[in-house]
Parts: sequence; structure tokens; C-alpha cells
Amino acid sequence: MSNNLPLSVVSRQVRRDILRMVHAVNSGHPGGSLGCADYLTALYFQYMNHNPQKFDPSGKGEDVFIMSNGHISPVFYSVLARSGYFNVSELATFRKLNTRLQGHPTTHEGLPGVRVATGSLGQGLSVAVGFALQKKLDKDSSTVWVLTGDGELQEGQIWEAVMFSAHNKIDNMIVAVDFNQQQIDGSTGDVMGITELKSKFEAFGWTVLEMDGNNYDSIHTVVPQAQSQLGAGKPIVIIMKTEMGQGVDFMMGSHAWHGKAPSDEQLEKALAQLPVTELGDY
Repeated sequence: MSNNLPLSVVSRQVRRDILRMVHAVNSGHPGGSLGCADYLTALYFQYMNHNPQKFDPSGKGEDVFIMSNGHISPVFYSVLARSGYFNVSELATFRKLNTRLQGHPTTHEGLPGVRVATGSLGQGLSVAVGFALQKKLDKDSSTVWVLTGDGELQEGQIWEAVMFSAHNKIDNMIVAVDFNQQQIDGSTGDVMGITELKSKFEAFGWTVLEMDGNNYDSIHTVVPQAQSQLGAGKPIVIIMKTEMGQGVDFMMGSHAWHGKAPSDEQLEKALAQLPVTELGDY
């Protein structure tokens, strides 16, 4: 799993993977994937306790990651492959018929690293709470990590799970909200504002931290702070500010790239901003 490369180098290669995967089939969700590349790289290459060579769907004895916003599957697949769950060459099968790398992560194809089908927004946190409760029953001290989108917080099921987590002292789980303030139809503020997010979670009884998800100094400060709060009787959330399309100047900050593939010319321009790394393209 370790390749001794700086995380910034790994995440740059992950961004190349994302762009090439989505372009190859002219479909997929590059914007949020690019924005979350730094955080997922940090989790899988530094902070999570996991074993890519011996994947166990139950997650017993190791950290579990649930990506509730399953439409950003390109970043998930790239990080899984780059950290050793399956061969990097399989990224070339993204979104093709009868392959394991479907548009949203699914389980019936048996892709290592995927424990639950996600992408029906609002459901991933509830599933993660189930994993966290099971770990408590098993006296398993490992952590459940969850990623949600900020537009996803417009789903009522999220807030039921938030309330349940605080009531049941789910303190072995760290949730990150991808706070890029963009969703498929526009900015979250225009579609349905989720203002005072920190105060909302605090009112529900959560420990709330804030982080720049595209800055490794911030990640390396805040993620250990979140880990230090595990076992303290309260669920933990990191409000993670990211930029949609991070790393590609013409994609950054625009909801237009939520679910649009780059053209041949746009791919060339984007990849020029993200030089290939020692890891190499698939």
C-alpha cells in the first residue's frame, strides 16, 4: 500500500485517472471526484487501518470507509486501485457494460474495497452507523469513515441518522462533508441552502471540526484532531471545504462539471496541468 511518494504526488495521479476514466466513456462525475482526491488519498495512504490484500466485506478488525455520495466513484476507484485493492489496469473498464467499475459503486460484481452500494443519496450515513454499532458490539476498536456531499444534506434521512448517532453515542465514526457548495443544478445556496452547518451539527450533539480538504497541511492537522475525539461519547464530523474540479483551472468552482465529461481538447488541457507521476497512467 505504501509507495513512499508524497501524498500530493499520489493525488495528482488520482486526478489524472479521474479525468481519463470519465473522458473514455463520455460519462461520469469529475467535479466532486477531483475535489475529494486529496482527502481520499490521505485516508487510504496514511490514516486508515486497512488491508487491501485481504479484503473482508464485514470490515472486522479494520477501518471501514463508506462513500455515501457514490456518484463520485471515479476518485474512489482510483484510490482503491492505487492503494492495492485491484489492478490499476482495471480502471480502463470504468462504466462499461458487465464490468466491476460501474457508475455508482455496487457489490454484486465483487469489487474489492466496496462494502455497500451507494449513490442513492442520503443513505450512506445510515449504513455507516450500522457498521459502527456492529463494531461496538464486537468490541472492535477500529474506525468507520464516511464521506457525504453537502447537497446530500438536503435529504431528510441524513438528519435522522445524525440524530440517531448522537443519541446512541456513535463515537467510533468520523464523517466528512464535502463542502464544495455545488450540486448538479447549481450552487447549494440557490437550490436549497444548508446554512449554519457547523451550528446545525453542534445542535444535534456532534463534535464539529472544519478543514480545507484541498490542503495537506490542514488535513494533517484536522484528521488527527478528529481521531483524538474517538471514544469521547459523541459522533464526529469534519466540514471539509473543497473546490469542485480542484486541479483543473477551467473546471474549478463550477457546478457545470458535476457530471460532464471533458472533450478531447479539454482533456489535453486538463492533463497538461497535472503532469504524469512516477506511478504512471493506467
